[in-house]
Formats: sequence, structure tokens, C-alpha cells
Amino acid sequence: MTTIGIIGSKGRMGRALQQAIADAGHEYAGGADEGDDVGALAAKADVLVDFSAPVALSANLDAAVSAGIPMVIGTTGLEASHHAAIDTAAQKTAILQTGNTSLGVTLLAHLVEEAAAKLGDDWDIEIVEMHHRMKVDAPSGTALLLGEAAANGRDIDLAAKSERGRDGQTGARERGAIGFASLRGGTVAGDHSVTFAGDEERITLTHNAENRMIFARGAVKAAEWLVGKDAGRYAMPDVLDL
Repeated sequence: MTTIGIIGSKGRMGRALQQAIADAGHEYAGGADEGDDVGALAAKADVLVDFSAPVALSANLDAAVSAGIPMVIGTTGLEASHHAAIDTAAQKTAILQTGNTSLGVTLLAHLVEEAAAKLGDDWDIEIVEMHHRMKVDAPSGTALLLGEAAANGRDIDLAAKSERGRDGQTGARERGAIGFASLRGGTVAGDHSVTFAGDEERITLTHNAENRMIFARGAVKAAEWLVGKDAGRYAMPDVLDL
């Protein structure tokens, strides 16, 4: 049994995580939200799961490092400075960061990378994601994760070879670029499709999230896997041994 603390326990993911912890037979150490002492939570947990906000990440990492416990980070909207902070913390404790904790999405990213590696840059790659109307970051963390998988498969830099926010007279599509489109509406938990469009044929790989419990269950699986691991930076493919 693993004792798991949740940072961001009052949000929708936080509530789902509490249920997933109970379903898996683990112990809930408690939660920490804005204004709470994350260090106190870390002191009584085997592992922390963070689904809070980017602005809180630095303090959350400090708490995990000080307590000498690992942390799963599912917070999206992270920038380069956040990833640098994760790299620093991972020198002292085990950190698993991901844009999506779903086991299905993890496998999807693996398939996207393989397809991108096999197909030439004459196959255009387009990533379309849709989420509920309350989501504030775009493209979603999962869409970026899939984009990185495609870029890795082609051995290119995603930041330099991506197209977003097309509007008006955009000109011809850049060869080899990875395109993104973001849709927002309703209560969609998360739909993602990656299309490889070649001459007169297309391949589309799709994942549909029907309930955010899939993310909670994946995060709990990642948390139990991370306990006891050496200091370092890990990702969801490590959990599935991909």
C-alpha cells in the first residue's frame, strides 16, 4: 500500500484522484491547495501527485525534495522555466512529469512516434484536440506530448517545425511541419487525433477520454511505480516499459 498526497485536491482531478486512490487500495495522505503547507503534506506521504497550477510548481518541487519523496506532475501549461526546475529537482529525487497520465494516451504517443519515424516528411501531420469549455491552455498538454512524439520520430525540433493558429491567408503548408488545432466546448474530457496525410491516403490515430477517471487511475499507477525509484526524470512510457 502506498500513501499518496494530492496537490490540488479540491479540483476536478483532485477529487477523481481521491477516488482512484481508494479504488486501488492505497492510503490518502491528504491534500494541499492554495495557501496550504505542502511541506506538511509531503512529510506524511510516500509520494506526491501534483495537479495544481504552474505558478505553484517550484514550491511543490522544493517540498518533495526536502522530504526526500518522489512526485508525479500532471499539471499542464508548463513553460521552459518549469521544465528547468523539474530537471534540477530530478537530480535529488524521482520526478515523473507528463502532459497526460492516461495509459491509453501513453500508448498512442508511442504509436505516433513509430509512425512518424516510418513515414517521410511528405506525409503531413495534424494534431486536433478538443476539451471542455473551461480549459484555459491551448494546445493541450496532451497535444503537445503527441507533437513531441511525432517530432522525436522525425528527429526534428517541434518548436521550430510547428504550425498553430491558422487564420486568413496563411500561404502553403510548410513541408514537414506539425500542425495543431484546438477546439473548446461542452464538457469534453479530452479527445485527441493525430492524422498523417499523404498523397491520396490518410492514417488517423485517435484517443477519446470518456471520463477523467482514466487520468486519475493512470496517475495513481504512475505514483505507485515511482516509489523507490532512483533520483531522475521519468515519463509515462517508463511506467509501461515502452
